[in-house]
Amino acid sequence: MANTRTSIDKASLTSQALAKILPSVAMLDALQLILAGASLSEVLTSLTRLIESHSEGMLCSIFLVDPDGQHLHYAAAPNLPESYRVATDGATVGLNSGPCCMSVYKRQVVVANFLSDPNWSDFRDKPVSAGLLAAWSSPIFSHDGSVLGTFGMYFREVRSPGPAEIQLIDYASRIAGVAIERQRSQTALEKAFAESKKSEAQLKQIVDVIPQAITVLDPEGSTLYVNQWVLDFTGLNMEEVLSPNYRTKIFHPEDTKRLREERRGALSNGLPFEIEMRALRNDGKYRWFLIRYNPLRDDHGRILRWYATGMDIEDRKQAEERVLNENLALREEIDRSSMYEEIVGSSRPLRSVLSQVSKVAPTDSTVLITGETGTGKELIASAIHKRSKRSARPFIRVNCAAIPPSLIASELFGHEKGSFTGAVQRRLGRFESAHGGTIFLDEIGDLPSETQVALLRVLQEREFERVGSSQPVAIDVRVVAATNRDLEAAVAAGTFREDLFYRLNVFPIRVPALRERKDDIPMLVEYLVERYGKRTGKKFGHITNKTLAGFKAYDWPGNIRELQNVVERAVILCDGDTFSVDESWLQRKSEHSPGDALARPGILAEDKRRFASQEKKSIEAALAACNGQVSGARGAAAKLGIPPQTLDSKIAGLGIDKRRFKVGSAGRRRA
Repeated sequence: MANTRTSIDKASLTSQALAKILPSVAMLDALQLILAGASLSEVLTSLTRLIESHSEGMLCSIFLVDPDGQHLHYAAAPNLPESYRVATDGATVGLNSGPCCMSVYKRQVVVANFLSDPNWSDFRDKPVSAGLLAAWSSPIFSHDGSVLGTFGMYFREVRSPGPAEIQLIDYASRIAGVAIERQRSQTALEKAFAESKKSEAQLKQIVDVIPQAITVLDPEGSTLYVNQWVLDFTGLNMEEVLSPNYRTKIFHPEDTKRLREERRGALSNGLPFEIEMRALRNDGKYRWFLIRYNPLRDDHGRILRWYATGMDIEDRKQAEERVLNENLALREEIDRSSMYEEIVGSSRPLRSVLSQVSKVAPTDSTVLITGETGTGKELIASAIHKRSKRSARPFIRVNCAAIPPSLIASELFGHEKGSFTGAVQRRLGRFESAHGGTIFLDEIGDLPSETQVALLRVLQEREFERVGSSQPVAIDVRVVAATNRDLEAAVAAGTFREDLFYRLNVFPIRVPALRERKDDIPMLVEYLVERYGKRTGKKFGHITNKTLAGFKAYDWPGNIRELQNVVERAVILCDGDTFSVDESWLQRKSEHSPGDALARPGILAEDKRRFASQEKKSIEAALAACNGQVSGARGAAAKLGIPPQTLDSKIAGLGIDKRRFKVGSAGRRRA
């Protein structure tokens, strides 16, 4: 029994899935007890305990109808309060007695609340005094429809049964009926396989009523018997099923070859195991099954039989296939928009991110995407939108760092005509444009404090006011934000609102840096070489191992954007069909270089002041070297290895006046 039960992962089953698989498990438990010579009381007690274990707080009992047909006596009630058992044992069958007595005449009796149900005013003292507040009861029928007894379920709380629990009662009653009827007819199942053909037929009849694949095998794994469900599913007769080549007829050739040795080894180990295989249905279509094998042993531990139960998992497999196809479709679309390389790869960090995307996308939860510059945060935001129920509605992108602080509120929330100089007409903001869809707020860490308050209101109340208006505008928008900053450090420094951070940080997703997914680099390089080769009319048949080793050894502070630039430059310069890169391009940078310090988030709060000072000095040195120029090939941003908009944001945040580094300004100061 323990082997049968431990083969089921109870924590992963829903109540409906449990109701489907329970009959075969309970039946196998009952069969093993009967074959071991257990008494009816032991079998029924085991059955009640099994049912109780699958529903928290449930207490079960089985009554048997006396030969006179007028009274009920307990056959099993292992956990029912003693006071209630004593008060109800031997109860008279009738409509004025307890639920179990009444269910002899009715198909099913449900008492959701003994305290409030007026129909039980004369009976309620018995259960209530024992702490029982609800009870359900169902009759146990024989094969000819006569009532053998009743199956009762009790709870210490007020409740009504759901559809899955009603089905559970029905299954439990059927299994109890089989055990009771078999015991009363004195055809114990332990004699079914050895003493008589009649008993064997009765055993097969019991197994045949189970709506699930069941196979009995000898210790070596040869098929001895299959139930009617298997015959109906395959369209074969018993003789064909027992033939030596049965598995090649039923199971998919790929699975048979793949699992032949695995199955043989598992059978020789003698431990319960499970495999997934495709079985051919009588209509010529294959369906996936999870097949669980459990051994039946004698008193000396020798295996007498193997019982195999098959659960149809085709729906689960199709769901997995749909997820895979959606990922492929997403990647194809990204390819068309020249961003494919940002999700190329199969490393564990990347798969973890895609798994998080698939889980949060169908919801409306706010998502905060973090990661270094160039890791593809916008791509992840787009993937979340496209796999959500809002995919047919707008996906609006806003780079908070690229909009001047004085205009950010108008850009996000819109403005009324005349609300400020230049507002010559009413204008809708990005939030209104995203109504019904998703708004992606990139570089959220650069949002001015006054705009943070307005955004907090949107997240809390789902409404805002246009600039120059006092009328609230209701909005239905999902917010996805992204940043390369350490927002917790910003909260500690007082530059980012704590309440806004927690509103945004409902479902955080961290996009790994390229150096964290180095296993993906060869695949990325191969793709980029082919892509840029096509653009330049070149075709490379080989990439040197030395080049790949250099790519993997480099830290890539600029992440995939930097990788793109390096590969494109090398493609232009390479001659012949061998792709290689100048080693000097991939020299390791100092761990404390300005670009590296600016590119990597996550600085600890206690180091913030020291880091800010160092960062300010690095930026000022770069501005001085570039004569105050920020963007462009000779600008300070390129020198530091970060995007120009990010550098502009840092310059503003650190209070640096970049004008004083321009040559003209310097000349005037010297004059």
